[in-house]
Amino acid sequence: MKISLRQRPAGFALLMVLIMLGIGIMLLAGAMYRSMTISNLNQRSNDYLAANNAAEAAVEKAYAALAWTFQSYGVSGVSNGVASFQTNIPSVIEEGYWTNFWFTDGQGHQNKTYVQWVSDYSGPLPSTYSGLQTVGSPIYRIVSNVTDKRTSRQVTGTAQEDVLLALIPLCNYAIFYNGTLEFSQCATMTVNGRVHANGSIAVGTSATLNFADAVSATGTLTGPGLDGQSSYGTNWHTYFANTPAYATNVASVTVSLSNTNSDVHFLIDMPTNSEAAMSTIGKQRLYNQAQIILLVTNDATGTYTNPTITLTLQTSVNGAVPGDDSAKAIYVFTNLSPSRLASNLPFLDLDNQFFDRREEKTNIITDVDVGAYGNWIATNSLVQGKLPSASGIYPTILYVADQRQPTVTQPGQLAVVRLKNGAVLPSNNTHGFTVATQNPVYVLGNYNIQQTFAGPSSAATTNTANTYPAAIMSDSLTVLSANWSDATSLSTTYSSSSSSFNASYDTTINAVIVAGTMPSTGTSDTTFSGGVHNLPRLLQNWGANSLWLNTSILRLWTSTMATSQFRNPKGFSPSPTDPYYNAPTRHYNFDLNYLDPAKVPPGIPNALVPIRFGWSTPTPGVVTNTPTYN
Repeated sequence: MKISLRQRPAGFALLMVLIMLGIGIMLLAGAMYRSMTISNLNQRSNDYLAANNAAEAAVEKAYAALAWTFQSYGVSGVSNGVASFQTNIPSVIEEGYWTNFWFTDGQGHQNKTYVQWVSDYSGPLPSTYSGLQTVGSPIYRIVSNVTDKRTSRQVTGTAQEDVLLALIPLCNYAIFYNGTLEFSQCATMTVNGRVHANGSIAVGTSATLNFADAVSATGTLTGPGLDGQSSYGTNWHTYFANTPAYATNVASVTVSLSNTNSDVHFLIDMPTNSEAAMSTIGKQRLYNQAQIILLVTNDATGTYTNPTITLTLQTSVNGAVPGDDSAKAIYVFTNLSPSRLASNLPFLDLDNQFFDRREEKTNIITDVDVGAYGNWIATNSLVQGKLPSASGIYPTILYVADQRQPTVTQPGQLAVVRLKNGAVLPSNNTHGFTVATQNPVYVLGNYNIQQTFAGPSSAATTNTANTYPAAIMSDSLTVLSANWSDATSLSTTYSSSSSSFNASYDTTINAVIVAGTMPSTGTSDTTFSGGVHNLPRLLQNWGANSLWLNTSILRLWTSTMATSQFRNPKGFSPSPTDPYYNAPTRHYNFDLNYLDPAKVPPGIPNALVPIRFGWSTPTPGVVTNTPTYN
């Protein structure tokens, strides 16, 4: 067998080498291209992230300016400031890094951020504010488009945020405190609504204290009391066993224009002559929101006798506050004899006095008979001529100021307002009724039980189904039972055994209480505020009787007229320097009616809460990307 071996041409090997080299070059080129593509994609991604981050910075800067303006000047301040928010982009002056970007508003306008009103919203707030409601609160949209000018890729990043400027009626809170909130030493209490303090919260008590809704504080939440009773604080967490949530060190909830006590007191103060009713502050004052104003002043001799009364009737015109009414009706009554006062202002009495053993002062009283006032506004020709109920105009807010000042021959006197016969409030077509005053207020007997008198204790219940939206806004508030006696309080033979000093009846108050206190100044029982349970002050021996408070308690300021510190009651004595009451059984209940926007009492101030929602990264050039509100 013969085997033949043929030798291939030398060029074949070279060809194979070239082919393999070509394949290798192609693979290398592919790998390099892939690497370059990945690098480009990574760089593009980095450019996109940088642009998005810059857009987010622009949105946040606009949000910060908008939120600050809202909490400082309200909704109108935001509306007037939109143009400035739009030009408030990140600045090279702040950080040189920002020179690397072009900022636009998504509509082709350089160096601007899109800031515009979108709509108004009414309804429940997001889960963070579960249980709270808002009405007519504007939503603003903020959009920024940003291009990184360091690259040729011209990548545009975007950011969008919608902001709800929530106007939350403060009576949505069961308890709201501007300052330290103390449950220290309180009796048994179940709080069935939200609680917030622009300050710290102290919950030290030996009684049963339960919170059924969220609790928040800008400061701390601790157990020890602030009145020296530190032994009450060991197991304070048990108070929150049934609480959905409690949080500390949260953001302050701004009230109207400021969250400082001294500033917020302006809500019930009278304005200066130079202040415009439609100014930022003027619109907030209850004096300007009221349809009826009663001012009581001294006569020319400077004594409390024969005071002058100025009655002002005013109404809202074209949406302005009533205080801006250029055609307001003003009537001045001087040298009023009892018969003339009864004829002109039959609901008013200026002759009574009583002694307040907490303030240790004789109170000179503007007595307002609420029932008689309701009849008067419905039938008086002056009132109906200016505020005709037939046209749907109702005087829902009464502002009263007793400005009588003591003289050097009348030391130790204090001008106050007392509300009596308030079981049935003015109907006002169920729009509600609010009394506001810069003076201390005393409520005599049941208030807003909305039933004819069937015995002083007939409304001792948490049922508020038939009540009217009502509020009492004052420097301080004291509850007097129907058995209160002015004469007994003035008697030098005052004694705890006096039957006329006993409360004798249960008393029910169905109204939002907006008032001040004297805050704790130390840790002893003589420097204690009295706690939230003593915000409604007392002056009687309540014995086995009960005080029913279906309410929302709003402590917004430090009292400026009723300034005596709380004293811990341990008994009774003829001496006015000794303890001055025995507490009732308190039945505190948050009235859930106040969560219904239609049942918020007139004049209740709002918490101003800017709420972010609906964050997104829209397509460049798009400002109509509507997120889902949740």
